[in-house]
Amino acid sequence: MITGASSGIGEVTARRLAREPGARLVLVARRQDRLDRLAADLGGATVVAADLTDPTAPQAVLEAIGRAHGGELHLLVNNAGARWGGSFAETGWDNIERHMKINFEAPIRLTETLLPMMRATAAKHTHPVSIVNVSSTSGRVARANAGGYSAAKFALAGWSDSLAAEERPHGIHVGLVLPGFVATEGFPQAELVAHPVLRRIVSKPEVVAEAVVECGLNGEVERYAPRPYWLAAAARILAPGLVRRAISGDTMTPSTGSGQHD
Repeated sequence: MITGASSGIGEVTARRLAREPGARLVLVARRQDRLDRLAADLGGATVVAADLTDPTAPQAVLEAIGRAHGGELHLLVNNAGARWGGSFAETGWDNIERHMKINFEAPIRLTETLLPMMRATAAKHTHPVSIVNVSSTSGRVARANAGGYSAAKFALAGWSDSLAAEERPHGIHVGLVLPGFVATEGFPQAELVAHPVLRRIVSKPEVVAEAVVECGLNGEVERYAPRPYWLAAAARILAPGLVRRAISGDTMTPSTGSGQHD
């Protein structure tokens, strides 16, 4: 199951997973028309149009999987998310809260609802049962004017580590994918793409989709996408003062417009 599947990383991930032998997909996002078109392109898939910040959405997803797939779920990709720019002084708690609702609370509530089904699936099969949480390099290294987004993605990364330890005895692997700057419909990275030098650090959704496959199907624990972005996280640990000075200069901040994974 892939959330945020109607565009961007989620759509590309769905197309990539559809190439796996025997794959039967569940596509979740807000836009029914986009999901229907994707399902048709893939030769069929279960579609659930839902806003995952709605408290009733997780149960609707659970029931859809029960009807279409006999109550089994082998891979959950928590990808749906959003970002709105702005400093804390300008946007305050409201901006923090809406980031937390979609980027942290929504995947947690969905996972909570689906976890019993996934444990039961793992108990019946020898092949992997996995949860892949799509965080961000911003979940390791914060940037100016992206505090709400970073806070939510930091929280998602920390929770993923804890969940992995808790669920390993139950046969469930938890992987974490941390994309860097990736150009999508919701996150066009227009300023970076227009820059003659910085455009080189902007990647494609296909890179993230492969990272999801590696974590979800091949048991990798954590993947930066592209891989060299781990250097930013390492620098944050080894030279925090240098990193703070760098982000204060705001040399790596993309467009402050809004964007969503789904």
